Amino acid sequence: MAQQRALPQSKETLLQSYNKRLKDDIKSIMDNFTEIIKTAKIEDETQVSRATQGEQDNYEMHVRAANIVRAGESLMKLVSDLKQFLILNDFPSVNEAIDQRSQQLRALQDECDRKLTGLRDEVSIDLYELEEEYYSSSSSLCEANDLPLCEAYWRLDLDTDAADGLTAPLRASPEPSAGPLQAAAAHSHASGPGPTEHA
Repeated sequence: MAQQRALPQSKETLLQSYNKRLKDDIKSIMDNFTEIIKTAKIEDETQVSRATQGEQDNYEMHVRAANIVRAGESLMKLVSDLKQFLILNDFPSVNEAIDQRSQQLRALQDECDRKLTGLRDEVSIDLYELEEEYYSSSSSLCEANDLPLCEAYWRLDLDTDAADGLTAPLRASPEPSAGPLQAAAAHSHASGPGPTEHA
């Protein structure tokens, strides 16, 4: 922790109990291991036979080994309790981790915003150039589809009337293949029957 801070009474008592458990378990391990080493020493002859003494030492070693295992399991449980206590009660560290993560995400957001802004500027420039090219090319090619609807319809009527005016004289004029005889016959037929001979 960056600085020492005062803990509530309940937390202080809990930490003291953790400290006592730690010292008791370590002392138990050391004492039992020392006694096991002492038991392995071969002593001189006593009133107790060697077989009986061997059985007693074997039993004592099993008991002290079980005590060492129990103390080790208690230490593992103590480590788990300390982790739980740290997770549930170390709010400044949790807040510091949250602030760090928030700063990282904020920096990532700023970088993404800068990239998106640059991309937007590039797209705007390209779009402006495309619009300039489109309008410059469409102004030189003025089609009927580009005109307003009423003006396009008016021009269509003018074109139709002009076409009809050109085809009308062609219908009235004689065909070019007609010769002078055919023209005279057509003229006599139009003027009516001529004089007839009397018998």
